[in-house]
Amino acid sequence: MSSEPFVLAVPSKGRLQENAFAFFGRAGLKLAQGRGARDYRGTLDGVDGVEVAFVSASEIVGLLASGQAHMGITGEDLVRETLDAADSKVALLTKLGFGSANVVVAVPQAWIDVKTMADLEDVAAAFYARRGERMRVATKYVNLTRRYFAESHVTDYRIVESLGATEGAPAAGQAELIVDITTTGATLAANALKVLDDGVMLRSEANLVAALSARWDDRSKEQARQILARIAAEEEARLTRDVVAQFAEKHEGLIDQAAALFGAKRRSENVAGRLTLTCLRDKVAPLADWLVTQGAEHVTVAAHDYVFSAANPLYETLLARLALRDNA
Repeated sequence: MSSEPFVLAVPSKGRLQENAFAFFGRAGLKLAQGRGARDYRGTLDGVDGVEVAFVSASEIVGLLASGQAHMGITGEDLVRETLDAADSKVALLTKLGFGSANVVVAVPQAWIDVKTMADLEDVAAAFYARRGERMRVATKYVNLTRRYFAESHVTDYRIVESLGATEGAPAAGQAELIVDITTTGATLAANALKVLDDGVMLRSEANLVAALSARWDDRSKEQARQILARIAAEEEARLTRDVVAQFAEKHEGLIDQAAALFGAKRRSENVAGRLTLTCLRDKVAPLADWLVTQGAEHVTVAAHDYVFSAANPLYETLLARLALRDNA
């Protein structure tokens, strides 16, 4: 058995850390910092042998890329920006529902005829032909910008790396347009900028990410299985509801119809007219109403704290990615 710890990297401060604590807490896994908030090492109560490293979100990507951490929480934007061929180095196991923001291409609102990347390509070419210099794009997302602009066939530009408030660069005369991250778009609008219709480069949020280059022995895989089983159980319980319909008698043929119409699955056997299905929360009301029209005497809905299953899609994803790595 390996003496090396299983390392879980977690943001060290701010809202991302608060959300990470809440995320693991919902799954029944408590993050604990050994000597309080200033301690950069901790434990994950509920799974033995896990060492928690509290570092910045950007540092987490580096730890994952080098295999020094087995799993970590960080934004997809940082993963895609920092790592070339990111999917060959890490596995994004699940989105966590916080840290949401879009990486976008934004141009001055005064550019009324520029609405798409194709329009931007024309403007960039005209700008270069007229001035003999390339349009400037202010951004912190150098690699994402280069990839997206190449895919959109925009070539006549140059990047100005932004060290401050990127959205102010056009007004300050430092750039013609920007690539930046935004949540509501309010800051862009306040700086007289607009997002191109097809200018959303990446819809990012915090992810639970696994390092493919970490040491994955039997012990670390078992630790990952335990962590991911609890996360999957909480996620299933949070996103779904059990819908229980009582019929006067056993009712055949409804399960396939419910699956086709509402994406519902059978939770338990149809016994003595009782049928238990599970579906996404937003499908509960239409499914219940439909069951009534199919003859159900009454329908009840139940929520659960956790739903553990023999199948663990998060762990199966990790194992599949590790198998591809080993067979490469």
